[in-house]
Amino acid sequence: MIDEMNRERLLMRQYSAWFGFGLKRMALLGLTLIAVAVGGLAMIGQSPETKSAQAQEAKAKPGAAEMKRLGFYPGEWTYTETYPNGAVNHGTYTSKLGPGGNSLLNTFHSQGPVGDFEGLLVYTWDLSEGKYKAYVFGNDLPGALIETGEFEGEKLVLHGELGGGAAKVQMRNVTWMASPGKLISETYMSRAGAPEKLLVRVEASRQ
Repeated sequence: MIDEMNRERLLMRQYSAWFGFGLKRMALLGLTLIAVAVGGLAMIGQSPETKSAQAQEAKAKPGAAEMKRLGFYPGEWTYTETYPNGAVNHGTYTSKLGPGGNSLLNTFHSQGPVGDFEGLLVYTWDLSEGKYKAYVFGNDLPGALIETGEFEGEKLVLHGELGGGAAKVQMRNVTWMASPGKLISETYMSRAGAPEKLLVRVEASRQ
C-alpha cells in the first residue's frame, strides 16, 4: 500500500493530462461560439433543401450535437501544469476527432520537476447516461481512469474516483475558456469526505 506522499504523486501523474487536459480537458465556449457564428453565416447561403437535409442528418445521429460542442479541440496545443507546491511542468498535446466524429482523441506529454507524463485522453458522449465520458490512459496508470460529466453554465465539469474503501479519492475537474485560445483546467481531490484541495492547474494555448 503506497503512503500518502506517493499516492498524491500518483494522482498528479494521472491528472497531468488535464489540459491536461483534459484536457483535457475549453477553448470550449469561446471557440464554439466562433464556430457557431461561422456556421450561421454559411447557412445563410444554403437552399432550404440543403438545410433540411443537414438537419435530418444531424437528427439521425444521436450524440452528434454534443460532440460538436467539443469541435474546437482538434489541433496542436502547449500547456503548463502548476502544482500547489509551486512546481511547474511543461507539455504539448495533439487533439483529433476519432472514427465518425464520435470521439475526441488527445495525446499528451509533459515534463518537469513533478515527473515525465505521457498518455491518451479520450472524450465521447454516452447515450445511455446522457453525459460526457472521459477515459484517461497514462504511463503510470494501469487500466483507465474514467470520468463522467456535463456542462454547468460555461464550464465543463467531470467527476471520477480512484481507489476503493478508506483509500477512495474523489476527483473533480473544471475546465473553462479564460480568453480566446486560452484554456484553463483545474483538478481537485477529496479523501474520506474531507474538503477539496487543488491538485493541479493547467493552462493551455492553441498553436
